[in-house]
Amino acid sequence: MEILRIDTPQLLEEAIEVRFTVFVEEQKVPPEEERDEYDETPASCHHFVVKADGKAIAAGRWKAYEPGVAKMQRIAVLLPYRGTGIGRKLLAAMEEDAKAAGYSAAVLGAQVTAEGFYHKLGYETEPGDVFLDAGIPHVNMRKAL
Repeated sequence: MEILRIDTPQLLEEAIEVRFTVFVEEQKVPPEEERDEYDETPASCHHFVVKADGKAIAAGRWKAYEPGVAKMQRIAVLLPYRGTGIGRKLLAAMEEDAKAAGYSAAVLGAQVTAEGFYHKLGYETEPGDVFLDAGIPHVNMRKAL
């Protein structure tokens, strides 16, 4: 298994394919809501992909959110690889990248069903109501890096 910072259009498309499998096919997120301006080029955002045996199996990205705070987004792991620690390793690599870029905190909008997973990784649920994103209940979470 290798975690790669995406630097080519081909790797970006492989990452987006993982996201479409998880979010669009499995979770029924409308396709037009999954891809956005941060997916135009590898430089549009800080994109990551996890590959095993040459196949993309997980993906995620982070972007600047506010001064000193990075926003982790679009974290997706293909179904056969969930529960194996890949999501944890991917997020750790993304956090380390943000920290190396000078960020001191990370935020994310977690699906309510994944809130426990993020708690185990040191994220705290922020005050506020559950909200819908693409029709899926989410909460805002934060972690110091």
